[in-house]
Amino acid sequence: MQIGYKLSSEGFGPQELIRQAVRAEEAGFDFVEMSDHFHPWLDVQGHSSFTWTVLGAIAARTGRIGLATGVTCPTVRYHPAIIAQAAATLAIVSDGRFTLGVGAGERLNEHVVGRGFPSVRGRHERLREALEIIRLLWRGGYRSYEGRHLQLEDARVFDLPAEPPVIAVAASGPVSAAIAAEYGDGLFATEPKPDLVEAYRRGGGDGPRYAEVPLAWAPDEQQAVRAAWETSRWAVTGWKVMSELPNPVNFDAASRTVTDDDIRAQFAVGPDPDTHVAAVRKYVDAGFDHLVLQNAGPDPDGFIDFYRDTLAARLRPLG
Repeated sequence: MQIGYKLSSEGFGPQELIRQAVRAEEAGFDFVEMSDHFHPWLDVQGHSSFTWTVLGAIAARTGRIGLATGVTCPTVRYHPAIIAQAAATLAIVSDGRFTLGVGAGERLNEHVVGRGFPSVRGRHERLREALEIIRLLWRGGYRSYEGRHLQLEDARVFDLPAEPPVIAVAASGPVSAAIAAEYGDGLFATEPKPDLVEAYRRGGGDGPRYAEVPLAWAPDEQQAVRAAWETSRWAVTGWKVMSELPNPVNFDAASRTVTDDDIRAQFAVGPDPDTHVAAVRKYVDAGFDHLVLQNAGPDPDGFIDFYRDTLAARLRPLG
């Protein structure tokens, strides 16, 4: 089992994210994972830097820790040829430490380029085509592709790593889990659903299984609850809402009725390591083996110290 640290690109500026990644490596995390957003979920979060620049800087400042996008949508805001090139470059400059996490996207980030946002079926179709294009370009040479939604004309990625990055595909149901099995090298999820892992395996998937575990650490439980409510209450709204709302103001309105009890139901909160171990165990029992600790608490350094000094020794035996 590997344990990762979630870099909140929505909650911190780029220099701070680089600093946290260096600290995560020093604290013994196996990898860092960073979302690829154009907007934050809520205006109060206040940030949304360009993920690929930040990950490149992290690669230069670290020597061991893995890097991952969690996740990039390679179909609307980006063309998959650009992601193929970006991922290949990051794999080279990180000496093979990069994992490309991809998904079907959220309207929040993809509508900004004025191309609209497809239906669920349309998003899945585009994701399949994008993964075919990325794989094609990673084979080398000049390539063309004519899909229903996406095209490629005489394109070549000149700088390719010796081994292509692992592609972990985000899934929230059986259709996307089947896409992960057929087109990806791994699975990416945000809920401890054993049926996602089972669908992935039924489709022939046998790669790493990533999942984000929502935590909120603070020395005081109520302090952790308040911090999670202020910056991360959007997570309680569920994937159907999260994928469709267009702007942070909409997420603010949609999540205003979230209560402290809702936060406690979604996040492992407070200073008690038993609470956090129990949350992680749900994902291990569901079949995930690359667990991303997503801290919504108010003190990232305190959480990293808590992991290094207390939590790591409790979590490692679970895998």
